[in-house]
Amino acid sequence: GMTGRIDKLENRDYVRRVRDPDDRRSVLVELTEQGMEAINTAACAQHQVEEHLAQCLTVDEKSQLTRLLRKLQVDLESHNCCSGGMRQRVMIAMALCCEPKLIIADEPTTALDVTIQAQILELMKELSERLGVAQLIITHNLGVVARYADRVNVMYAGKIVETGTAKEIYHNPRHPYTLGLLSSVPRLDQPRGSKLIPIEGQPPDLTRLDDGCAFRPRCRFATERCVHEIPELEMVAGDHMSACWYHETLDQEKGTVV
Repeated sequence: GMTGRIDKLENRDYVRRVRDPDDRRSVLVELTEQGMEAINTAACAQHQVEEHLAQCLTVDEKSQLTRLLRKLQVDLESHNCCSGGMRQRVMIAMALCCEPKLIIADEPTTALDVTIQAQILELMKELSERLGVAQLIITHNLGVVARYADRVNVMYAGKIVETGTAKEIYHNPRHPYTLGLLSSVPRLDQPRGSKLIPIEGQPPDLTRLDDGCAFRPRCRFATERCVHEIPELEMVAGDHMSACWYHETLDQEKGTVV
């Protein structure tokens, strides 16, 4: 089976703290959906970042931070960083300047318009690749997943129901929830006028889950077996896995099991 825990980083037994006990750098940092609300829109951007990270930065690293802020197109002397895009750039600089091993980005672009979203995500990708930082992005935006993810975990009711590379998930989805997500958004590779198929029903109450598959009440493929047994992740091909009894026989067009 597979779990959703991060048990090891750099051969450590557990990730107990966000800061590495061996040095002043972070093991991991988190960019949250509302994290940019921590930025004072009336204060100098560089001063805010340096103040926040005073215990983490050496003199040389402060110079690195200045270069990073410039790379992110942040006006270092400006006392008016009130736009959403500018504040998110400052947050990214705060996340990257102490060279963490992992960045957890929880809906990092939700509050931004589409143009700024693309700019921020491109900057995050470029900087993480150049600095060797891993990223874990939590998002509902399938476009973001398709463009920026190497591997994808699809979650429902708190559990991973399908996992694989982005190519495998998008070109050969093997779980009804993944199929539903992909069928409910417009796609450029589909004929114009194609009807979108929404996922019917509502997400379950996690305090009242029964002994069956959590997605069963909303699933077009559900059978009697789904009522009484919870499927575990099983191999589809290679590292592609699905938690569905019928992942090998889903008929995507008819919404039935063949």
